[in-house]
Amino acid sequence: MSEEKNSEVFLRPRFRIDFEESEKDLIERFKNNLNDGECKYCSKIVDQHIVIDVPFDEDHFWSPQLNIEIVKGESSESIVKGLFGPKPQVWTFFMFLHFVVGITFLIFLTLLYVRWAFESSMVFPTIMVITLPIIWLILYVFGRWGRRQGKEQMEELHSFLLKTLSK
Repeated sequence: MSEEKNSEVFLRPRFRIDFEESEKDLIERFKNNLNDGECKYCSKIVDQHIVIDVPFDEDHFWSPQLNIEIVKGESSESIVKGLFGPKPQVWTFFMFLHFVVGITFLIFLTLLYVRWAFESSMVFPTIMVITLPIIWLILYVFGRWGRRQGKEQMEELHSFLLKTLSK
């Protein structure tokens, strides 16, 4: 088993683990471990995709979710690809906010150019063109802070994954 992680810069960290076993064996391990009465994690298994959530009693707004995909590698090898991220509702909300800030920035940038071309007052569009990137930066920092809030749970999910796969 060899693990490869991406940079810590990303809001949604990814990793990849190579195994010398078939993907069916690995999925069966997950099914057995997750159906065990001692497993505290909530999960869904669909084909080669596994989604593992933290327990309901430990769940909060920033709780991570581990998405795993098990794909067939060369011959009898398997590749486990993992992606940590917030719950889909939180991720969609953050992406919506980023999209709104980006579109609003483009609108005010266009308005700034039009007012510059017509030599009228450019104060409000200039303020908005300066403010919107600051808002975007605040959203990014808030997302990083949220990831830090869920880091302990992320590490628990990762150790659960490794424990399950090493059985």
